[in-house]
Amino acid sequence: MTPSNNHSALFDSSGFLIDPNVWSITLADRIAQADGLGELNDLQIGLLHALRNEYAKHGCVTALSHVCHLTGQSADCMQHLFPNPRIAWRVAGLPDPGEEARAYL
Repeated sequence: MTPSNNHSALFDSSGFLIDPNVWSITLADRIAQADGLGELNDLQIGLLHALRNEYAKHGCVTALSHVCHLTGQSADCMQHLFPNPRIAWRVAGLPDPGEEARAYL
């Protein structure tokens, strides 16, 4: 996503939200639309909330299959709901997880 001029201060140079506290479903929809994902569905929104909750608990990337399990979905749900985990992480409004984590997201 290339943030628009009025939102560029919200995102870092890699496109991650700087402050996860400003996240909302409305903002997630805007990020998803800008990334060409279309409107988010209930399964995607549930996964985004689970990602955010796990990040709040652990402060880092959690096993993505575990996040899928928490939402009652199959272990590979991430690849079915988003083009890749990195996009899911960004749409969830989470900050840059760092270079090493970005490599496997």
